[in-house]
Amino acid sequence: MHGAVENGKIFYTKSNKGLAPFLASQGYRCYVGDLRGRGDSVPLISAQSSYGQTEAIVEDIPAMLEFIYQHGGSFPRYWVAHSWGGVLMNSYFARFPDDVSKVDACAYFGSKRSLHNHHYSKYLQANLIWYGLAPLYTKKYGFLPAKKLRWGSDNETKKSHEQGMEWAKRKPWMDSDDGFDYAKTLKNMKLPPTLHIAGVKDKALAQPIDIKKFIQESGVGVQELKEYGRKHGHQHNYGHIDMLTHKAAHHDQFKDLLDWFARYDRFAHHC
Repeated sequence: MHGAVENGKIFYTKSNKGLAPFLASQGYRCYVGDLRGRGDSVPLISAQSSYGQTEAIVEDIPAMLEFIYQHGGSFPRYWVAHSWGGVLMNSYFARFPDDVSKVDACAYFGSKRSLHNHHYSKYLQANLIWYGLAPLYTKKYGFLPAKKLRWGSDNETKKSHEQGMEWAKRKPWMDSDDGFDYAKTLKNMKLPPTLHIAGVKDKALAQPIDIKKFIQESGVGVQELKEYGRKHGHQHNYGHIDMLTHKAAHHDQFKDLLDWFARYDRFAHHC
């Protein structure tokens, strides 16, 4: 599941580069979703697009899961997300708790909800752009033309931006449509074992302090945070995007993701 102002192509290229082709080469059947209006999902986002995060959680993700079940014959056992996609996935688990036990493990790349770091780039990208300028553009265009502005690889609806903006602030994790309290629901839930991946150069959007706060409000299950960069013995100092796109990722976080999935494979330990 991709994050905000992007689409599923964060996980693959037409020339078979990226995490999804890597996992496929290791024997995994991969399904990469485009939320409504993003990537190859049509119609594309416009001023007439009235949907937001709530619809992504209660309609889009369930539709994707149903498609996977119909196409592949089983429920997906391993879930992967980038950035805001991890928030959407945990929000789904909160609303559909019966599905938690069907998932063996998750891996979230740079996923956080609220921003708690104080790096100058956070004030530029979040406070100035996301909280300040973005609402002006959504008012002018009826949606956020993030691709045209070069703020991301895809656009956001007005509602999706407004809901995401409120969640990124240090405010309660609640749904603006129906008041559903995600934080309260997840507090004592045991979610699938989740590997959280951080990059040493990801200063604005998902520093360890931000991810740790997300972990704290995501239940009582197994969660592990690993930071990737040369100071930790890795081949590259990873940022928010190239933690998924850099060629060295195969030897660093992708390898650890495989180990994580193997560790929690429900069938591997039944001899």
